[in-house]
Amino acid sequence: MTRLSNYFLKTLREDPADAEVASHRLLVRAGYIRRQSPGVFGWLPLGLRVKGKLEQIIREEMAAAGAHEVHFPALLPREPYEATGRWEEYGETMFRLQDRHGADHLLAPTHEEAFTLMVKDIVTSYKDLPLQLFQIQDKYRDEARPRAGLLRGREFTMKDAYSFDVTDEGLAAAYQKQRDAYERIFTRLGLEYVIVSADAGAMGGSRSEEFLLPTPIGEDTFVRSAGGYAANVEAYVTPVPDAIPFDGLPAAEVFDSPNTPTIETLVAHANAVLPRADGREWTAADTLKNVVLAVTPIGGERELVVVGMPGDRDADMKRAEVVFAGADVEPATAADFEKHPGLVRGYIGPVRDGAPILGTEGATGIRYLLDPRVVSGTSWITGANVDEKHVAYLVAGRDFSADGVADMASVRDGDPAPDGSGPIETARGMEIGHVFQLGRKYAEALGLKVLDENGKLVTVTMGSYGIGVTRIMAILAELHHDDRGLIWPEAIAPFDVHLVATGKDPIVAEVAEELAAQLEAAGLDVLFDDRPKVSPGVKFGDAELLGVPRVVVVGRDAAEGFAEVWDRAAGTKDRVAIAEVPGLFRS
Repeated sequence: MTRLSNYFLKTLREDPADAEVASHRLLVRAGYIRRQSPGVFGWLPLGLRVKGKLEQIIREEMAAAGAHEVHFPALLPREPYEATGRWEEYGETMFRLQDRHGADHLLAPTHEEAFTLMVKDIVTSYKDLPLQLFQIQDKYRDEARPRAGLLRGREFTMKDAYSFDVTDEGLAAAYQKQRDAYERIFTRLGLEYVIVSADAGAMGGSRSEEFLLPTPIGEDTFVRSAGGYAANVEAYVTPVPDAIPFDGLPAAEVFDSPNTPTIETLVAHANAVLPRADGREWTAADTLKNVVLAVTPIGGERELVVVGMPGDRDADMKRAEVVFAGADVEPATAADFEKHPGLVRGYIGPVRDGAPILGTEGATGIRYLLDPRVVSGTSWITGANVDEKHVAYLVAGRDFSADGVADMASVRDGDPAPDGSGPIETARGMEIGHVFQLGRKYAEALGLKVLDENGKLVTVTMGSYGIGVTRIMAILAELHHDDRGLIWPEAIAPFDVHLVATGKDPIVAEVAEELAAQLEAAGLDVLFDDRPKVSPGVKFGDAELLGVPRVVVVGRDAAEGFAEVWDRAAGTKDRVAIAEVPGLFRS
């Protein structure tokens, strides 16, 4: 029996100064975790109990999916990550270090390489496949701004699983097994989730889906339609409008536009000096905004890229990272503009004096990309590449062209779903799981091949499937608490019953001891607050703070044969005969 009189626990009455969200505040105050450094936490007995129950649910569902558990070190050598290109690709988020001999190592942010090499060492034939392996292991990422406790840390626990198959059909089947297992896991935990199409990012692969928990504090934006479409905002694909015939459209017209470096000032000025023939007013959607980005490929040189997009949209830098995958992307700096005097800030456009300076025929040497909505025949107001001058009625396909498409403008409510299922709405969410069809990227890089049924060497195809264990624990704390403390779901609560003995009457201690023994005999895991010199108020406060959902208080009514039973989730407190208490909790 676990007794609080000798349990390694200290609760706090005050919130930690750096706590931004409820889960961080309550997990520290209730004695589950303690901060070691920014984004790194030590785990106390209560925290390990909850974490262990989470992991057990995951293990059960991984076993049901046919996966076998393994365990890899967090400290790994450089060479495999260099072979796959991720030693450089991860950039500053990877913890790098050297041993005493000068050999490079890393603290693993993820373990694709380790799994691939392990299977390569053991599996030689198609007869050994399909295969699914998983581990529950700590990962390390050097977040620039770790925050929100366990929600975004530098060290965190993940379940990562990997499937290995000879055929694409086998990969698809393994992917579905893991996807189904995730749905069972989140259902058992009582977590609402939305499955969205996602960008594979540094992981690579042909298919990627995220499991997102809808929550206002989520770091991710996703979109969904009433017709069933759902995607991470980075993976949203803008539908391309049909081209428009431009015969009969007005000729391009340059006009003076002093003091109009912004879209708002430009629209106001255009309406004042250049009224439209059709009588409606110009809007931001009629303007072509030209965003200048600095793109630095990994191991490459910094270059400027200009992206033209409707002026009523902003550049979404997370979507830009997808467009320029494998490169660092940021807005151009003043120093960048100094090196390219042909770009007149606030007045940039694809042509000047009727001649292209950007695009396939441009003279600047700068790539020019366009939003998918800027199709042939669309007419725009945009910069004339001369200070305080703009050009109106500039028609795509007639007056200017581009080097390609960049789908990186902001996404908003009412935009069309790319599958035709209606308008989308945007929402915030937090990632709780991610599944990838990696394909053969890692197997090819690391030489994972097996003999097929014809005796020919073939490259294995892989899937990768991750769940953030510690993040889910924090999310459950976010979802299940009140103003007094945590209220864990029964599936992961550290104990089944929190038994509190209060009062100085010897009969209280005697009755509580006997009841604790009965509850233990009934197969329940009991946390017994038997502390002799602690006031009832402190004990009650701890019982509410710690979050065990069922609390039994043996106190002043013990001599009469009664106890008080709390249901923290329901918010009820009932007077119950002590003899009936064990029966209340039997499953």
